Amino acid sequence: MDDERWARWPEPWAGTDADMRTVVGAISREVRDGFKYDEVPWQRFPHFYGSGEEVPGRLATLASADAEAAGRALGDLWEHLHHQGSTIAVGALAVPFLLRIAATGHSGLGADTLRLVAEIGRCQHFGDGTREGLLQVTEDPLEAEGTTMCPTNWTIQAARDAITDDLHLLFPLLPDPDPDVRSATAFVLAAATSEIARVSSTLHHRLAVEDDPVVRVSLILSIAQLAREHQDENAPSWARELWSDPGRSPEIRIGAGLAWLCLVDDPAPDELQALLTDPSTDQYSDLFQRVPWIRPVDYYGNGLRRCIHEMLTLDVPGQHDGPPPF
Repeated sequence: MDDERWARWPEPWAGTDADMRTVVGAISREVRDGFKYDEVPWQRFPHFYGSGEEVPGRLATLASADAEAAGRALGDLWEHLHHQGSTIAVGALAVPFLLRIAATGHSGLGADTLRLVAEIGRCQHFGDGTREGLLQVTEDPLEAEGTTMCPTNWTIQAARDAITDDLHLLFPLLPDPDPDVRSATAFVLAAATSEIARVSSTLHHRLAVEDDPVVRVSLILSIAQLAREHQDENAPSWARELWSDPGRSPEIRIGAGLAWLCLVDDPAPDELQALLTDPSTDQYSDLFQRVPWIRPVDYYGNGLRRCIHEMLTLDVPGQHDGPPPF
């Protein structure tokens, strides 16, 4: 590759077969719905441990009726497509198929499958519980995958566009009987790139009737993530109304407090500081550890405490480290 082209990286690759946004966008609905893996160029994109040609076989096993084999396949997919929290290009190719497998729900692995989809569609988050980082989606524009030199942001964008193309699969999962599926669905929907008003409205309507505390927090953070990225000027007042209302349940107030801190640059009011630092808040640590955004902040069980500390302490950088997520 000539030096001049490298000097202009990544612009010369945009729209080519090295641009994951273009590659994923070319996968037709017929191919996705029919699980026609042989029409997808897996071989051009390695995973973290080998050839992308291995991915379709694991997807097929995940979709099989063999629960034990499906569980192993999902573990392999986590390791190969999202190793140590990093997104790799071939992961975006898997997103349309992972969504369809999750939507069937027969394997009992729907929640973890959805969570993998959401993690492929966001930047690396280990240890980042800051106001700037918790709901962050995009990666440094110059960050690239070493094997294909595809910018990581292009892969994230491709995954998010695939999620948006399949909103029709996700909305029916919000009232799923399994609260873990509902929570994970909110996590995925936060990555939508268009139809934001529709997605946000659907999440708000679900929050109004949701009775599971973990799902409630997930819905609040999903709404806030969309609002933060798409600059919804009404979101901060909505979040403040929730956390400042003593009639609301504690998990709603705490979750909305974290959301509000991520939506604004203002110092935390004394009332919010008192809520988040009250010793009684610690009793909700286990509950918040089941919220998809919070778990990666500290896999050892203190995600809520770490978020509160980092959000209420000025100039505390997130530490991007931690064990694998699955």
